[in-house]
Amino acid sequence: MVAPSGVGSLNTWSTRAIVLTMAPILIGLSILQMVSGAVLETLEETYLGNPTLLVLVPVMIDMGGNLGCILASRLSTRLHLGVLEFDIRDTALWTNVIAILGLAATIFTILGFAAYGVGQFITGEPLPLFDLLLISLLSGMSLAVLAILLAVSATYVSYRMGLDPDDTTIPVVTNVADICGVLILSGVAILVLDQDFGDGIEETTAALVEFVVLLL
Repeated sequence: MVAPSGVGSLNTWSTRAIVLTMAPILIGLSILQMVSGAVLETLEETYLGNPTLLVLVPVMIDMGGNLGCILASRLSTRLHLGVLEFDIRDTALWTNVIAILGLAATIFTILGFAAYGVGQFITGEPLPLFDLLLISLLSGMSLAVLAILLAVSATYVSYRMGLDPDDTTIPVVTNVADICGVLILSGVAILVLDQDFGDGIEETTAALVEFVVLLL
């Protein structure tokens, strides 16, 4: 597959082209970032009642975006070289996807153990190790799958629109992964811990609905 004219060409390296491409994306994504803050604020009591979960939040957010960026960068490179195939039978694509999933499984398993150790040191009464591992792995693998879909989709859309994926894929993947990381972690924690977070869920849903209405 050969990159379309304009993708990766010198025309996309000008200051004007970069600003016109990235400014709307970054503005929109900055607004959407408010969602993750709203969720954390709504579920403040949940996290304060289980402080070990707070250890997972920053790492979960960062790792989801990092894994997506790794794949997005590799896809962009293959696109510029003209060897990327948006085909489900593309073995090179599947090799990269499997590598990302393997990285995710390794990182989020270690994160579960690390969170338990930090919780033991800080609070003396961390969540059970099994619960932390389950929350970390379920959240992390779900986020990794989402990051993979985002990376592939962002690269493909950029390709179809004649945009340089170097300008578009990484901001999209990192910001959306940040937002979804908080949502996924919170949802999985509620399910695994099986506690009465009904009010928190209702408040979170209401906050998200109000946010979407404001955007519209």
